[in-house]
Amino acid sequence: MKLNLVPARTGILWVKLGMRTFLRKPLALAGLFFMFMAVMTVVSQVPAIGFVLAMTLLPAATLGLMVATRQAADGRFPMPLVLLAAFRAGRQQVRFMLVLGVLYAVGFLVTLGLSSLVDGGDFAQVYLGGATPTREMMMQADFQAAMWVFIGLHLPLSLTFWHAPALVHWHGFTPLKSMFYSLLACFRNFWAYAVFALMWVASLVLTLAVVSTIGGLLGQPGLVGDLLFPALLLLASMFFTSLYFTFRDTFGEPPVEPS
Repeated sequence: MKLNLVPARTGILWVKLGMRTFLRKPLALAGLFFMFMAVMTVVSQVPAIGFVLAMTLLPAATLGLMVATRQAADGRFPMPLVLLAAFRAGRQQVRFMLVLGVLYAVGFLVTLGLSSLVDGGDFAQVYLGGATPTREMMMQADFQAAMWVFIGLHLPLSLTFWHAPALVHWHGFTPLKSMFYSLLACFRNFWAYAVFALMWVASLVLTLAVVSTIGGLLGQPGLVGDLLFPALLLLASMFFTSLYFTFRDTFGEPPVEPS
């Protein structure tokens, strides 16, 4: 395994590859993403431990989508069982993946907890779906400050775990080693990942503009809401499809998996 340094323009390439690969196997990749979302939603509904359990499984589930993308890029049709790829590896890698998930869940809860110190937990309750946001609540300085604290702390947490599941699965790294190299890779290729993020933000803005324009031209403002949700889900599916290419170009082609 070698850590590659890539130019900033590679961020654009990652977005293009994600979209192109998705369009090659749209039914398979969209279906897998919807299954991924459904599983996370169902797991999060488990009383008391649901949210923590979902966060613990998130790295493994994300790895499953990356394996699916690799298969689609190779011209294969990814089947639903690919979402369990992290749990079909060796026993040690499965253990490492679960430890990685626990570390991510702890990090996420700490991040959310620190934001609660700012506004007494209002933002955290809204984020977790335990409260409905009101205009008055969202305009409060404490609520906005808590939101920015969460965003500021969640960004380095996300980068630390960006490549970690793939490094555990394909290279057998320990959880802490995978987290270290994930953060290092994002830091060393900062501009490529910055361009990657900006491209997806631009794609989101364009999607919102197109859907709003269609609703306006048809004279049916209510249609915007009907079209927006599936459009955003498809865009999110393309985003997750692009994650594999960020790993492949940063760390090289993963080892061939046994069939």
